[in-house]
Amino acid sequence: MVSGNFLEMFDFTVYAYYATAIAHTFFPADNEFISLLLALSVFGAGFLMRPIGALVLGAYIDRHGRRKGLILSLSLMAAGTACVAFVPGYATIGVIAPVIVLIGRLLQGFSAGVELGGVSVYLSEIATPGKRGFFCSWQSGSQQVAVIFAASLGVLLNQLLPASELSAWGWRVPFLIGCLIVPFLLLIRRTLRETDEFAARKRHPGFGEIMKSMIDNAGLIVAGMGLVVMTTVSFYLITTYTPTFGKTVLHLSAVDSLIVTVCVGVSNFFWLPVSGAVSDRVGRRPILLLFTVLTMLTSYPAMQWLVSAPSFERLLLVELWFSLLYAWYNGAMVVSLTELMPAHVRTTGFSMAYSLATLVGGFTPAVSTSLIHFTGDKAAPGAWMGLAGLCGAVATLILYRSQQARNGYKLA
Repeated sequence: MVSGNFLEMFDFTVYAYYATAIAHTFFPADNEFISLLLALSVFGAGFLMRPIGALVLGAYIDRHGRRKGLILSLSLMAAGTACVAFVPGYATIGVIAPVIVLIGRLLQGFSAGVELGGVSVYLSEIATPGKRGFFCSWQSGSQQVAVIFAASLGVLLNQLLPASELSAWGWRVPFLIGCLIVPFLLLIRRTLRETDEFAARKRHPGFGEIMKSMIDNAGLIVAGMGLVVMTTVSFYLITTYTPTFGKTVLHLSAVDSLIVTVCVGVSNFFWLPVSGAVSDRVGRRPILLLFTVLTMLTSYPAMQWLVSAPSFERLLLVELWFSLLYAWYNGAMVVSLTELMPAHVRTTGFSMAYSLATLVGGFTPAVSTSLIHFTGDKAAPGAWMGLAGLCGAVATLILYRSQQARNGYKLA
Protein backbone atom coordinates (compact mmCIF):
# COMPACT_ATOMS: atom_id res chain seq x y z
CA MET A 1 0.00 0.00 0.00
CA VAL A 2 2.65 2.53 1.03
CA SER A 3 5.14 1.44 -1.68
CA GLY A 4 4.56 4.61 -3.73
CA ASN A 5 5.27 6.76 -0.69
CA PHE A 6 8.55 4.89 -0.32
CA LEU A 7 9.58 5.57 -3.94
CA GLU A 8 8.46 9.20 -3.79
CA MET A 9 10.46 9.96 -0.67
CA PHE A 10 13.44 7.88 -1.78
CA ASP A 11 13.76 9.90 -4.99
CA PHE A 12 13.23 13.27 -3.31
CA THR A 13 15.68 12.39 -0.55
CA VAL A 14 18.40 11.11 -2.88
CA TYR A 15 18.17 14.25 -5.00
CA ALA A 16 18.67 16.45 -1.96
CA TYR A 17 21.49 14.27 -0.59
CA TYR A 18 23.47 14.62 -3.80
CA ALA A 19 22.47 18.20 -4.57
CA THR A 20 26.11 19.29 -4.75
CA ALA A 21 27.02 16.58 -7.28
CA ILE A 22 23.84 17.20 -9.27
CA ALA A 23 24.66 20.92 -9.30
CA HIS A 24 28.11 20.21 -10.80
CA THR A 25 26.67 17.76 -13.34
CA PHE A 26 23.65 19.70 -14.61
CA PHE A 27 23.99 23.30 -13.35
CA PRO A 28 27.67 24.29 -13.62
CA ALA A 29 28.39 27.93 -12.78
CA ASP A 30 31.36 30.08 -11.83
CA ASN A 31 29.75 30.75 -8.45
CA GLU A 32 29.32 27.60 -6.32
CA PHE A 33 26.42 29.16 -4.41
CA ILE A 34 24.53 29.88 -7.65
CA SER A 35 25.16 26.35 -8.91
CA LEU A 36 23.86 24.76 -5.70
CA LEU A 37 20.92 27.14 -5.51
CA LEU A 38 19.89 26.21 -9.08
CA ALA A 39 19.98 22.52 -8.19
CA LEU A 40 17.97 23.07 -5.01
CA SER A 41 15.50 25.29 -6.87
CA VAL A 42 14.86 22.51 -9.38
CA PHE A 43 14.36 20.22 -6.39
CA GLY A 44 11.74 22.67 -5.15
CA ALA A 45 10.22 23.10 -8.62
CA GLY A 46 8.71 19.64 -8.36
CA PHE A 47 6.49 20.97 -5.62
CA LEU A 48 5.02 23.57 -8.00
CA MET A 49 3.31 20.72 -9.87
CA ARG A 50 1.81 19.17 -6.76
CA PRO A 51 -1.36 21.29 -6.61
CA ILE A 52 -2.05 20.48 -10.27
CA GLY A 53 -1.46 16.79 -9.61
CA ALA A 54 -3.68 17.01 -6.54
CA LEU A 55 -6.55 18.42 -8.59
CA VAL A 56 -6.22 16.20 -11.66
CA LEU A 57 -5.19 12.91 -10.07
CA GLY A 58 -7.15 13.56 -6.88
CA ALA A 59 -10.32 14.02 -8.92
CA TYR A 60 -9.48 10.82 -10.81
CA ILE A 61 -9.18 8.87 -7.54
CA ASP A 62 -12.38 10.32 -6.06
CA ARG A 63 -14.16 9.45 -9.29
CA HIS A 64 -12.66 6.09 -10.30
CA GLY A 65 -11.32 4.60 -7.09
CA ARG A 66 -8.36 4.56 -4.73
CA ARG A 67 -6.67 1.53 -6.27
CA LYS A 68 -6.65 2.71 -9.92
CA GLY A 69 -5.41 6.17 -9.02
CA LEU A 70 -2.57 4.89 -6.85
CA ILE A 71 -1.31 2.64 -9.64
CA LEU A 72 -1.35 5.59 -12.05
CA SER A 73 0.51 7.90 -9.67
CA LEU A 74 3.25 5.32 -9.08
CA SER A 75 3.74 4.85 -12.84
CA LEU A 76 4.15 8.59 -13.41
CA MET A 77 6.59 8.83 -10.52
CA ALA A 78 8.72 6.07 -12.01
CA ALA A 79 8.94 7.95 -15.31
CA GLY A 80 10.18 11.05 -13.49
CA THR A 81 12.84 9.01 -11.69
CA ALA A 82 14.12 7.65 -15.00
CA CYS A 83 14.53 11.20 -16.36
CA VAL A 84 16.99 12.06 -13.61
CA ALA A 85 18.76 8.68 -13.57
CA PHE A 86 19.67 8.37 -17.25
CA VAL A 87 20.08 11.87 -18.71
CA PRO A 88 23.71 12.77 -19.62
CA GLY A 89 25.30 15.79 -17.95
CA TYR A 90 25.57 19.41 -19.12
CA ALA A 91 29.07 18.81 -20.47
CA THR A 92 27.68 16.19 -22.87
CA ILE A 93 24.37 17.57 -24.18
CA GLY A 94 24.38 21.15 -22.93
CA VAL A 95 21.27 22.96 -21.75
CA ILE A 96 19.05 20.01 -22.73
CA ALA A 97 20.37 18.15 -19.67
CA PRO A 98 19.01 20.49 -16.97
CA VAL A 99 15.77 20.86 -18.95
CA ILE A 100 15.20 17.09 -18.88
CA VAL A 101 16.04 16.99 -15.16
CA LEU A 102 13.51 19.77 -14.58
CA ILE A 103 10.88 17.85 -16.56
CA GLY A 104 11.59 14.76 -14.49
CA ARG A 105 11.20 16.72 -11.26
CA LEU A 106 7.94 18.30 -12.49
CA LEU A 107 6.59 14.87 -13.43
CA GLN A 108 7.52 13.51 -10.01
CA GLY A 109 5.84 16.49 -8.39
CA PHE A 110 2.68 15.98 -10.45
CA SER A 111 2.37 12.36 -9.33
CA ALA A 112 3.40 13.12 -5.75
CA GLY A 113 0.60 15.69 -5.57
CA VAL A 114 -1.86 12.89 -4.94
CA GLU A 115 0.33 10.03 -3.73
CA LEU A 116 0.43 11.00 -0.07
CA GLY A 117 -3.21 12.06 0.02
CA GLY A 118 -4.36 8.92 -1.78
CA VAL A 119 -2.48 6.66 0.62
CA SER A 120 -3.62 8.56 3.72
CA VAL A 121 -7.27 8.42 2.66
CA TYR A 122 -6.96 4.73 1.80
CA LEU A 123 -5.50 3.95 5.23
CA SER A 124 -8.14 6.02 7.02
CA GLU A 125 -10.92 4.20 5.19
CA ILE A 126 -9.62 0.69 5.97
CA ALA A 127 -8.69 1.48 9.59
CA THR A 128 -10.36 -0.48 12.38
CA PRO A 129 -12.56 1.55 14.76
CA GLY A 130 -10.61 3.70 17.19
CA LYS A 131 -7.28 3.19 15.41
CA ARG A 132 -7.49 5.65 12.54
CA GLY A 133 -4.55 7.70 13.85
CA PHE A 134 -2.35 4.63 14.21
CA PHE A 135 -3.21 3.37 10.71
CA CYS A 136 -2.64 6.75 9.03
CA SER A 137 0.73 7.18 10.75
CA TRP A 138 2.17 4.38 8.61
CA GLN A 139 1.85 6.57 5.55
CA SER A 140 4.59 8.77 6.97
CA GLY A 141 6.30 5.71 8.41
CA SER A 142 6.96 4.38 4.91
CA GLN A 143 8.71 7.64 4.07
CA GLN A 144 11.09 7.11 6.97
CA VAL A 145 12.05 3.70 5.62
CA ALA A 146 12.98 5.50 2.40
CA VAL A 147 15.04 8.06 4.34
CA ILE A 148 16.88 5.29 6.22
CA PHE A 149 17.51 3.31 3.05
CA ALA A 150 18.68 6.32 1.04
CA ALA A 151 20.98 7.59 3.79
CA SER A 152 22.42 4.11 4.45
CA LEU A 153 23.07 3.72 0.75
CA GLY A 154 24.81 7.10 0.83
CA VAL A 155 27.07 5.96 3.68
CA LEU A 156 27.95 2.81 1.73
CA LEU A 157 28.74 4.72 -1.47
CA ASN A 158 30.93 7.16 0.45
CA GLN A 159 32.88 4.21 1.82
CA LEU A 160 33.24 2.44 -1.51
CA LEU A 161 33.91 5.33 -3.89
CA PRO A 162 36.39 8.21 -3.76
CA ALA A 163 34.81 11.67 -3.70
CA SER A 164 35.74 12.35 -7.34
CA GLU A 165 33.95 9.25 -8.64
CA LEU A 166 30.95 9.79 -6.37
CA SER A 167 30.58 13.30 -7.77
CA ALA A 168 31.15 12.17 -11.36
CA TRP A 169 28.81 9.17 -11.56
CA GLY A 170 28.30 7.50 -8.19
CA TRP A 171 25.39 9.76 -7.28
CA ARG A 172 23.38 8.10 -10.09
CA VAL A 173 23.47 4.67 -8.40
CA PRO A 174 20.59 5.38 -5.97
CA PHE A 175 18.40 6.65 -8.82
CA LEU A 176 19.15 3.50 -10.82
CA ILE A 177 18.23 1.38 -7.81
CA GLY A 178 14.96 3.32 -7.60
CA CYS A 179 14.23 2.42 -11.22
CA LEU A 180 15.03 -1.25 -10.59
CA ILE A 181 12.56 -1.61 -7.72
CA VAL A 182 9.67 0.01 -9.62
CA PRO A 183 8.35 -3.27 -11.15
CA PHE A 184 8.21 -4.83 -7.68
CA LEU A 185 6.37 -1.82 -6.25
CA LEU A 186 3.86 -1.85 -9.11
CA LEU A 187 3.23 -5.55 -8.53
CA ILE A 188 2.48 -4.87 -4.87
CA ARG A 189 0.12 -2.02 -5.65
CA ARG A 190 -1.82 -4.04 -8.22
CA THR A 191 -2.82 -6.45 -5.44
CA LEU A 192 -4.68 -3.73 -3.51
CA ARG A 193 -8.43 -4.03 -3.11
CA GLU A 194 -10.77 -1.07 -3.27
CA THR A 195 -11.89 0.32 0.10
CA ASP A 196 -15.35 -0.75 1.28
CA GLU A 197 -16.30 2.87 1.99
CA PHE A 198 -15.60 3.94 -1.60
CA ALA A 199 -17.19 0.82 -3.11
CA ALA A 200 -20.35 1.29 -1.03
CA ARG A 201 -20.89 4.82 -2.29
CA LYS A 202 -23.68 4.77 -4.88
CA ARG A 203 -22.53 7.83 -6.76
CA HIS A 204 -19.12 9.38 -7.33
CA PRO A 205 -18.70 13.07 -8.26
CA GLY A 206 -17.55 14.17 -11.70
CA PHE A 207 -14.60 16.48 -12.30
CA GLY A 208 -16.80 19.59 -12.44
CA GLU A 209 -18.49 18.73 -9.15
CA ILE A 210 -15.14 18.14 -7.49
CA MET A 211 -13.83 21.49 -8.69
CA LYS A 212 -16.95 23.22 -7.36
CA SER A 213 -16.47 21.51 -4.02
CA MET A 214 -12.86 22.71 -3.90
CA ILE A 215 -14.07 26.29 -4.39
CA ASP A 216 -16.82 25.87 -1.79
CA ASN A 217 -14.30 24.49 0.69
CA ALA A 218 -11.46 26.90 -0.15
CA GLY A 219 -11.26 28.20 3.41
CA LEU A 220 -10.98 24.68 4.80
CA ILE A 221 -8.23 23.82 2.32
CA VAL A 222 -6.23 26.96 3.11
CA ALA A 223 -6.50 26.25 6.84
CA GLY A 224 -5.46 22.67 6.15
CA MET A 225 -2.47 24.01 4.25
CA GLY A 226 -1.42 25.92 7.36
CA LEU A 227 -1.72 22.71 9.35
CA VAL A 228 0.63 20.89 6.97
CA VAL A 229 3.29 23.63 6.69
CA MET A 230 4.78 22.61 10.03
CA THR A 231 5.15 19.04 8.76
CA THR A 232 6.70 19.87 5.39
CA VAL A 233 9.20 22.43 6.66
CA SER A 234 10.40 20.33 9.59
CA PHE A 235 10.58 17.11 7.56
CA TYR A 236 12.60 18.53 4.68
CA LEU A 237 14.84 20.36 7.14
CA ILE A 238 15.77 17.27 9.17
CA THR A 239 16.02 14.80 6.30
CA THR A 240 16.75 16.17 2.85
CA TYR A 241 18.65 19.30 3.97
CA THR A 242 20.75 17.71 6.74
CA PRO A 243 23.49 16.21 4.51
CA THR A 244 23.93 19.50 2.63
CA PHE A 245 23.84 21.55 5.84
CA GLY A 246 26.27 19.28 7.64
CA LYS A 247 28.75 19.27 4.78
CA THR A 248 28.62 22.83 3.43
CA VAL A 249 27.71 24.85 6.54
CA LEU A 250 29.03 22.89 9.51
CA HIS A 251 31.95 21.43 7.51
CA LEU A 252 31.40 17.94 8.88
CA SER A 253 32.14 14.88 6.78
CA ALA A 254 29.51 13.60 4.36
CA VAL A 255 29.46 10.28 6.21
CA ASP A 256 28.77 11.98 9.55
CA SER A 257 25.82 13.90 8.09
CA LEU A 258 24.39 10.79 6.45
CA ILE A 259 24.71 8.76 9.66
CA VAL A 260 22.77 11.48 11.47
CA THR A 261 20.12 11.28 8.77
CA VAL A 262 19.83 7.51 9.23
CA CYS A 263 19.30 8.08 12.96
CA VAL A 264 16.65 10.72 12.21
CA GLY A 265 14.81 8.27 9.95
CA VAL A 266 14.86 5.60 12.67
CA SER A 267 13.65 8.12 15.25
CA ASN A 268 10.83 9.29 12.98
CA PHE A 269 9.82 5.70 12.24
CA PHE A 270 9.53 5.00 15.97
CA TRP A 271 7.68 8.14 17.08
CA LEU A 272 5.16 8.43 14.22
CA PRO A 273 3.01 5.39 15.08
CA VAL A 274 3.36 6.19 18.79
CA SER A 275 1.92 9.64 18.17
CA GLY A 276 -0.85 8.27 15.94
CA ALA A 277 -1.85 5.74 18.60
CA VAL A 278 -1.75 8.32 21.42
CA SER A 279 -3.87 10.72 19.35
CA ASP A 280 -6.51 7.98 19.09
CA ARG A 281 -6.72 8.05 22.89
CA VAL A 282 -6.21 11.68 23.95
CA GLY A 283 -7.28 13.49 20.78
CA ARG A 284 -5.45 15.23 17.95
CA ARG A 285 -5.64 18.83 19.15
CA PRO A 286 -3.59 18.54 22.39
CA ILE A 287 -0.71 16.90 20.53
CA LEU A 288 -0.78 19.40 17.68
CA LEU A 289 -0.74 22.40 20.01
CA LEU A 290 1.91 21.03 22.37
CA PHE A 291 4.44 20.27 19.67
CA THR A 292 3.89 23.44 17.65
CA VAL A 293 4.53 25.49 20.79
CA LEU A 294 7.68 23.47 21.57
CA THR A 295 8.84 24.04 18.00
CA MET A 296 8.39 27.79 18.27
CA LEU A 297 10.24 27.94 21.58
CA THR A 298 13.18 25.65 20.87
CA SER A 299 14.05 25.35 17.17
CA TYR A 300 16.14 28.53 16.80
CA PRO A 301 17.93 28.24 20.19
CA ALA A 302 18.77 24.60 19.41
CA MET A 303 20.20 25.56 16.03
CA GLN A 304 22.22 28.37 17.63
CA TRP A 305 23.70 25.88 20.11
CA LEU A 306 24.64 23.60 17.22
CA VAL A 307 26.37 26.20 15.05
CA SER A 308 28.25 27.71 18.01
CA ALA A 309 30.45 24.59 18.18
CA PRO A 310 29.63 22.23 15.30
CA SER A 311 30.22 18.54 15.95
CA PHE A 312 28.75 15.18 15.04
CA GLU A 313 27.37 14.79 18.56
CA ARG A 314 25.64 18.18 18.59
CA LEU A 315 24.20 17.68 15.11
CA LEU A 316 22.83 14.29 16.20
CA LEU A 317 21.24 15.67 19.37
CA VAL A 318 19.62 18.65 17.64
CA GLU A 319 18.32 16.57 14.75
CA LEU A 320 16.87 13.95 17.09
CA TRP A 321 15.07 16.70 19.01
CA PHE A 322 13.71 18.11 15.75
CA SER A 323 12.72 14.56 14.79
CA LEU A 324 10.66 14.21 17.96
CA LEU A 325 8.91 17.53 17.27
CA TYR A 326 8.16 16.59 13.67
CA ALA A 327 7.05 13.00 14.27
CA TRP A 328 4.73 13.69 17.19
CA TYR A 329 3.11 16.55 15.31
CA ASN A 330 2.80 14.68 12.02
CA GLY A 331 1.47 11.50 13.62
CA ALA A 332 -1.59 13.45 14.75
CA MET A 333 -1.75 15.86 11.81
CA VAL A 334 -2.22 13.41 8.92
CA VAL A 335 -5.25 11.70 10.41
CA SER A 336 -6.70 15.10 11.38
CA LEU A 337 -6.55 16.24 7.79
CA THR A 338 -8.36 13.13 6.52
CA GLU A 339 -11.08 13.70 9.14
CA LEU A 340 -11.54 17.33 8.15
CA MET A 341 -12.23 16.78 4.45
CA PRO A 342 -15.71 16.05 3.03
CA ALA A 343 -15.96 12.32 2.26
CA HIS A 344 -16.95 12.63 -1.41
CA VAL A 345 -13.85 14.73 -2.25
CA ARG A 346 -11.59 13.52 0.55
CA THR A 347 -8.60 12.62 -1.64
CA THR A 348 -8.70 15.84 -3.66
CA GLY A 349 -9.20 18.07 -0.62
CA PHE A 350 -6.45 16.40 1.41
CA SER A 351 -4.07 16.42 -1.55
CA MET A 352 -4.73 20.09 -2.34
CA ALA A 353 -4.06 21.19 1.24
CA TYR A 354 -0.91 19.09 1.43
CA SER A 355 0.35 20.13 -2.00
CA LEU A 356 -0.10 23.82 -1.28
CA ALA A 357 1.87 23.38 1.94
CA THR A 358 4.73 21.71 0.08
CA LEU A 359 5.05 24.86 -2.02
CA VAL A 360 6.40 26.32 1.22
CA GLY A 361 8.08 23.34 2.87
CA GLY A 362 9.50 21.82 -0.29
CA PHE A 363 11.71 24.85 -0.84
CA THR A 364 13.17 24.50 2.67
CA PRO A 365 16.65 23.45 1.40
CA ALA A 366 16.75 26.44 -0.97
CA VAL A 367 15.25 28.83 1.61
CA SER A 368 17.70 27.67 4.29
CA THR A 369 20.66 28.05 1.95
CA SER A 370 19.51 31.55 0.98
CA LEU A 371 18.83 32.65 4.56
CA ILE A 372 22.31 31.61 5.65
CA HIS A 373 23.92 33.26 2.62
CA PHE A 374 22.14 36.61 2.89
CA THR A 375 21.94 36.98 6.70
CA GLY A 376 25.24 35.35 7.61
CA ASP A 377 23.38 33.52 10.40
CA LYS A 378 24.07 29.79 10.24
CA ALA A 379 21.21 29.17 12.68
CA ALA A 380 18.64 30.82 10.37
CA PRO A 381 17.03 27.48 9.36
CA GLY A 382 15.92 27.15 12.99
CA ALA A 383 13.98 30.41 12.69
CA TRP A 384 12.36 29.09 9.50
CA MET A 385 11.23 25.98 11.40
CA GLY A 386 9.92 28.12 14.26
CA LEU A 387 7.82 30.13 11.82
CA ALA A 388 6.38 26.88 10.46
CA GLY A 389 5.47 25.92 14.02
CA LEU A 390 3.55 29.18 14.36
CA CYS A 391 1.60 28.37 11.17
CA GLY A 392 0.71 24.96 12.56
CA ALA A 393 -0.47 26.39 15.88
CA VAL A 394 -2.68 29.05 14.27
CA ALA A 395 -4.19 26.54 11.83
CA THR A 396 -4.92 24.10 14.65
CA LEU A 397 -6.75 26.76 16.64
CA ILE A 398 -8.79 27.81 13.60
CA LEU A 399 -9.72 24.29 12.50
CA TYR A 400 -10.65 23.06 15.95
CA ARG A 401 -13.05 25.85 16.80
CA SER A 402 -15.75 23.54 15.53
CA GLN A 403 -16.03 20.17 17.27
CA GLN A 404 -17.44 18.43 14.21
CA ALA A 405 -15.68 17.87 10.89
CA ARG A 406 -17.76 18.33 7.76
CA ASN A 407 -17.59 14.62 6.95
CA GLY A 408 -19.20 13.68 10.25
CA TYR A 409 -16.12 12.58 12.19
CA LYS A 410 -15.79 13.99 15.69
CA LEU A 411 -12.70 16.13 16.03
CA ALA A 412 -10.80 15.43 19.22
